[in-house]
Amino acid sequence: MALNRREFLKSAAAASAASAVGIAVPSNLNAAATDAQKDWRWDKAACRFCGTGCGIMLATKEGRIVAVKGDPAAPVNRGLNCIKGYFNAKIMYGADRLKTPLLRMNDKGEFDKHGKFRPVSWKRAFDEMEKHAKKALKASGPEGVAVFASGQYTVMEGYAAQKMMKGGFRSNAIDPNARHCMASAVVGFYQTFGIDEPSGCYDDIEITDTIVTWGSNMAEMHPILWSRVSDRKLSNPDHVKIVNIQTYTHRTCDIGDINIIFSPSTDLAIWNYIAHEIVYNHPEAIDWDFVKKNIVFTAGPVNIGYGMRRAGEKSIKDGKYTKLEMETIDKEMAKKVSAKEAPALEPYGYKEGDVMKNTPGTLKHWHISFEEYKKSLAPFTLDYVAKIAKGDPNESIESFKKKLQGLAALYVEKGRKVVSFWTMGMNQHTRGTWVNTLSYNVHFLLNKQALPGNGAFSLTGQPSACGTAREVGTFCHRLPADMMVKNPKHRAHTEKVWNIPAGTLNPVGNQHIMKIHRDIEDGVVKFAWVNVCNAYQDSASASHWIKAAREMDNFIVTSDGYPGISAKVSDLVLPSAMIYEKWGAYGNAERRTQHWRQQVLPVGDAMSDTWQWVEFAKRFTVKDLWGGYTLRNGKKLADVRKDAKKMGYNDDTTMYEILFANKRAKSYKVDTSKFPQKGFDNSECLGDSRNVKGSDGEVFKGYGFMIHEYLFEEYASFGRGHGHDLAPFEVYHKVRGLKWPVVDGKETQWRFNVKYDPYAAKAAKAAGSDSTHAFYGPLAKNLLQGSLKGPDKKLGKKSLKNKAKIFARPYMDPPEMPDANYDTWLCTGRVLEHWHSGTMTMRVPELFRAVPEALCYMHPADAKAKGLKRGELCWVESRRGKVKARVETRGRNRPAQGLVFVPWFDEKVFINKVCLDATCPMSKQTDYKKCAVKIYKV
Repeated sequence: MALNRREFLKSAAAASAASAVGIAVPSNLNAAATDAQKDWRWDKAACRFCGTGCGIMLATKEGRIVAVKGDPAAPVNRGLNCIKGYFNAKIMYGADRLKTPLLRMNDKGEFDKHGKFRPVSWKRAFDEMEKHAKKALKASGPEGVAVFASGQYTVMEGYAAQKMMKGGFRSNAIDPNARHCMASAVVGFYQTFGIDEPSGCYDDIEITDTIVTWGSNMAEMHPILWSRVSDRKLSNPDHVKIVNIQTYTHRTCDIGDINIIFSPSTDLAIWNYIAHEIVYNHPEAIDWDFVKKNIVFTAGPVNIGYGMRRAGEKSIKDGKYTKLEMETIDKEMAKKVSAKEAPALEPYGYKEGDVMKNTPGTLKHWHISFEEYKKSLAPFTLDYVAKIAKGDPNESIESFKKKLQGLAALYVEKGRKVVSFWTMGMNQHTRGTWVNTLSYNVHFLLNKQALPGNGAFSLTGQPSACGTAREVGTFCHRLPADMMVKNPKHRAHTEKVWNIPAGTLNPVGNQHIMKIHRDIEDGVVKFAWVNVCNAYQDSASASHWIKAAREMDNFIVTSDGYPGISAKVSDLVLPSAMIYEKWGAYGNAERRTQHWRQQVLPVGDAMSDTWQWVEFAKRFTVKDLWGGYTLRNGKKLADVRKDAKKMGYNDDTTMYEILFANKRAKSYKVDTSKFPQKGFDNSECLGDSRNVKGSDGEVFKGYGFMIHEYLFEEYASFGRGHGHDLAPFEVYHKVRGLKWPVVDGKETQWRFNVKYDPYAAKAAKAAGSDSTHAFYGPLAKNLLQGSLKGPDKKLGKKSLKNKAKIFARPYMDPPEMPDANYDTWLCTGRVLEHWHSGTMTMRVPELFRAVPEALCYMHPADAKAKGLKRGELCWVESRRGKVKARVETRGRNRPAQGLVFVPWFDEKVFINKVCLDATCPMSKQTDYKKCAVKIYKV
């Protein structure tokens, strides 16, 4: 049967839709669709976008991806895609895909920081990178070479980058953009459980009776999960309840039974209010058997600052910050306790008007009694919390109180299962770690955590923020499988696995993403490489970092598929293969690891980020990198070259030979006659028909060993037997992902629960415990004892083995709030149709047409008061900068008076120039959700 394109699309779509809902497909329609697709190759993969981890099916024909559909066998999305998911193919083929390296040069062909971009070979690109990296090392040591890493790296890319940075350059100045999205959740997990990542899974949605969203627009940010939530609601609408707790009204609120609009930052107070209700008014709801067996009470210091620059830092002394900016930054050193926060801080020894002198954020905490914890909750009465937390000035206080009471009642109700979901609203917060830990308090008191249908659950924003940023350990302070660079035993174990000399690894891991930006501005970092992210669009107070990159003596490299802001800011741009042009793996929000195979060849001369790192490693030898260094804090890194020689290396042995092409790596064979390699391209291992001239100027013919399997298996070896167990590489190509720990071939649904988690069962048995749970995470489980006001060394330390923690955490104001000059709250975020900085989705015509620009959503009364009309341009101005945006007073996002919402996907509405780079001092995660602005007509 001959079909034209239009007829084919109609028949294929109709056949697919009918099949999906179980309708019998007419034989002629089915035959037409089947005949048209007969030369297509379908294979499974993971979606490129959010941390949900949806499975997709890709069709390729003649070396090009021609169709995408949801994978019916994928347990996460069950055949559904969101609007972005359906365009996974089109993100690959935008008109301005980068196809060759581009270097800023003058007319003589020399590198010139003020020159124009001109095409160069891969060899020339690596020559320049080598030169400038060595220059940075000479000037600043390992702290002078930095990487803006990503929660969008594949597992293999992130592991390769980490090996070269930490094992080769001895630099911990590698930090992922996941620092911006999930770091507060991570520190919350560490502090509460002693180990990272959620205890529950998505199956909770179908089992629970109550879904509470805290600062999470799931309908747009996690639409497939929201479809499952909606389905659960509709399955029993009278019993299943949905509560949304947000700073403005959006699509997630549309099916809420209770919608609570709160004033920014007061989610801390609301969590404490629920705990207050339990402890003071419903003590019978506390499951004391569970609490006594599994939980301890803890507190930490409150004068931790706001994660901003501190007095005495070079760029502040050099006058790079304006008087207006310093109005906020000065609060990093000291602040006056306000009337709003004073009642919450009173149990900790502060009163209104006191000057709180801040010490930079610390992770220290100590054991307290239940009675001390109860004292911390005393201020959080219904009257106090309603007064400070009500976010809609047009809502009555009585209505708001009724909603708070309804929220608490749902948590407290005996037998009612509750899942609390959150994303950036709780994580992008100057007290992000605190508010994360507060969520577990409520669930622990009620024994509604780590049980089917019960639990506090952090949803990740990026496709592998869990798998690559967290599990691989590409954060500056981490190593694989929850190990830490500051821990001598962890460093020694890593050095052994990597077969590098003892003492090679740097124990100082404090160059998080915002510090890397600040270190560039201070002149310390002189070589920075942007990988799989858009670091110069996604960072707050962005004008500072762009100016530093462009005007100071440094060399900035960006690897990307498209020329976003970071590429335009850079000195060298490298064309990266995109997701389905390489083998890869992601880890999603429910601990599910998924793999895919290379589906097509990269466009032009683009190569994967793994290849770029491995090729870069060829440029550096033992002699270049493993001599002695003195770090800024005076810490000495030993000269390990003699020890390297004892291991069989010499001065000229390259990092490529040591870290990537070693004996273990070469044991992983390329075998295209067997699964999973058979029938699929492998550009890194075999080269490909493009005959790309590589870093040495010769046609790249491949490494000759299965580097993807090697990198994955070596990384996986860190976690096996340690509660992070992953299945073998080949297994993941047969299944639709598995939730770790994978023990004896079985995934784990609910961690820490003896019934479901073999590690919990083992820990409970070893302890002789009859508890239903064992919180076996090893971090921070030996604490001093004390009170809310501090530890008491006389009381000594107490072991908390197998126990989780409830934390006393007060409400505190953010460092910048609306005032007479800047009278409006600004909140930023995403919209359904676009992904992060829009680098990919703005290239998809359908998505661009749907939402071509970022809008300034505001309440109609605010627009009227400021003389603005819907569709007009306005200025959004803060102490740091201003942007123009078009006013929107209707539609999907509906702020209350006093707040505006501007998404950040649009580089022409560069809202991150306006945002404040304050962070949670404990997690170093940036708070994009609240700063003070003024809005006025253009």
